[in-house]
Amino acid sequence: MLLNDALGGRLLFPGDSWWNTDISDAPIDSGSAAYIGFIGSTRRLHPDFGPPPYGIPYVGVGRDQARLPITFVNYGSESDKGFGSETGYPIPDDVKINGNMIEGDTPGGGSSGDRHLLVVDRDRSLLCELYATRWNAGAGRWEAGSGAVFDLASNARRPEGWTSADAAGLAVLPGLVKYDEAVSGEIRHAFRVTVRSTNGYVWPASHRAGSTGGALPMGARLRLKASKDLSGYPPMIRRILRAMQVYGLIVADNGSDMYISGTMDFRWNNNELNPAFGALKASDFEVIQLGWR
Repeated sequence: MLLNDALGGRLLFPGDSWWNTDISDAPIDSGSAAYIGFIGSTRRLHPDFGPPPYGIPYVGVGRDQARLPITFVNYGSESDKGFGSETGYPIPDDVKINGNMIEGDTPGGGSSGDRHLLVVDRDRSLLCELYATRWNAGAGRWEAGSGAVFDLASNARRPEGWTSADAAGLAVLPGLVKYDEAVSGEIRHAFRVTVRSTNGYVWPASHRAGSTGGALPMGARLRLKASKDLSGYPPMIRRILRAMQVYGLIVADNGSDMYISGTMDFRWNNNELNPAFGALKASDFEVIQLGWR
């Protein structure tokens, strides 16, 4: 999967990454029907993205972008302070004043919501992600709940039991539906999905955020059934849904059931996205074997 040209056409993780793996022939989990029943078989899909303030934006920077220290207020012991021996995250000054750079569309992040800040260092092929990001003007510092730095050339997981900027301990950006991919070519990666409750975690996740009996674990993968006819959808929607059949959805966080994550982009049309996603139900999906790789 490639980022758009504004970010240097960088590959988001190797071709054999769990994000980029074809799961169309993966075995169905023996508990698939029960898991779908827990979600609710009639639960409709929803695109958790669109034009601002919907969706998660991302930012591209070069190697010269200054690294700024982050004060972690929630998961400091499970967060990366930087990459390797360096300290800090490459946050442009514009993030303080431009609402289109942090999830929630509030300059400097504000004080509510998930407030993900995703930054790609295109020169060094690094992905730097923060959760609950906030510029604390009074203290003159950046704060976040948690953070992680990923080498885009590596399939390394987070340490066992560690979170990231996402509850499952996974990267956020590779799982987003991106406009540039949807309007041309073929989408070659899985999508990030939320469910209301989770129970532990399985590979490729590294972190739990719940222990609700009967719920899916973090890292579980859902796949749109191959029998689902996509021929009646417009090309852009068909590409998105086809990716759900080939690469599937990865449970990455607790939230609303069957909410699919995507980028914040002025070009999205929710009048097209909402009814198309809403035509699909949880029963149109199956859970592949937990931990399959």
